[in-house]
Amino acid sequence: MRKSNLVIAILLVLFGLQTATAQDKNIDQVIAVVGSNIILKSDIEYMNMQNQAQGVTSEGDMKCEILENLLIEKLMVAEAELDTNIIITDNQINQSLEQRLAYYIQNIGSEKAVEEYFSKSILEIKSDMKDMIKNQLLSESMQNTIIENAKVTPSEVRYYYRGLSEDEKPKIKTEYEYAKISITPRIEDDEEKRIKETLRSFKKRIEEGENFSSLAIFYSEGPSATDGGDLGYFGRAVMDPAFAAAAFNLKPGQVSNVVKSEMGYHIIQMIDRKGDRVRCRHIILKPKVEAEEIDHATKALDSLKIAIDDGDITFEEAALRFSMDKNSKNSGGLVLNQEDLSSKFEAEMLPPEVSKVLTKLEVGEISDPFIAIDNRSKSQIIQIVKLIDKKEAHTANLSEDYQLISDMFLANKKQQMIEDWINERQQKTYITIDPTYMNCEFKFSNWIK
Repeated sequence: MRKSNLVIAILLVLFGLQTATAQDKNIDQVIAVVGSNIILKSDIEYMNMQNQAQGVTSEGDMKCEILENLLIEKLMVAEAELDTNIIITDNQINQSLEQRLAYYIQNIGSEKAVEEYFSKSILEIKSDMKDMIKNQLLSESMQNTIIENAKVTPSEVRYYYRGLSEDEKPKIKTEYEYAKISITPRIEDDEEKRIKETLRSFKKRIEEGENFSSLAIFYSEGPSATDGGDLGYFGRAVMDPAFAAAAFNLKPGQVSNVVKSEMGYHIIQMIDRKGDRVRCRHIILKPKVEAEEIDHATKALDSLKIAIDDGDITFEEAALRFSMDKNSKNSGGLVLNQEDLSSKFEAEMLPPEVSKVLTKLEVGEISDPFIAIDNRSKSQIIQIVKLIDKKEAHTANLSEDYQLISDMFLANKKQQMIEDWINERQQKTYITIDPTYMNCEFKFSNWIK
């Protein structure tokens, strides 16, 4: 692990140790003391087990690296506890606690699975996590305090860039900026009626004693079908508003009427409720689009493209008036990258059907209509795209990529500020380490005095 990666490592350790608790008393000896904070052998053993389970390897001694990351964390906490401007409230702790539990539930599969994984009840897990979450928040606040005044000037950025070797300069892949106009083909009334009647028949069968999960496995058209439609625990904000409204109005065991969302049509069964989260299962059916409706939408967009090419309407005006994509229509059809909210995409970040079309266009050119897949509903849509800008692959330079280079320099500057702070505080803080770890090759000197 290189010294430049230590800040990331600190955060990973903090996250991983949230569930580390006092384990077997036979191994809970004190390995290190930093100020008034201690590091237990069980902390190191727990992190080592987590790393092994995740396939994390090290060129050096893994336990020594874990210890140093913990030493840095405790150093941050010790200083934060002396800073009267850093205050961690119970509300902050509880909010972070709920977020982390939701993360575990989402990734492990269910609340029951989380309890089995940690061999503890949810209440016990929460109790064990509180102190460690508080330490995490203290450490994060301390890091923010250290770097809060970090800034760079244009002259510093230029000097930094000139000092980079060719290998150190970022390599920028070809980037695309585009706008789109999307139309969702109309669903025939008879098809919607068929879907609703099918779901109503499922609800009746369930109320007469059939198993909801079995019906979901056989008939649901969503990814949760293999789990019997079980969606696990979720909050209102993560679901379609119509779906969430129906789900949160149910009582345990109750099955909803047919609900229409952006993804399709559902019936929902409440399994359990925990505070502001519910656990539900559902059966989703998606109406089929007739070929004639796809053809109709394609012809409509083809006519709109001709009107834009003839100058009768601009692409931006057409997007505002006719596009059914609510995320882009109000910005003239401009598509934003959800990873960083910029408007630039590398080719591999684009949907395959969009990439295939976009990479063949010239800047300013508008495509013919083509079939795409809506990212949210996974249903077929028809769209045209306009290539607004294209930057060819190149080595980063100041004229085209100033902001990227500035961000790199600022990140390095913050990293150096944290490293300088660690070196300084090592000298001022009481630190002792168990003799069994005296031979560790630490990245920072002065842990052992």
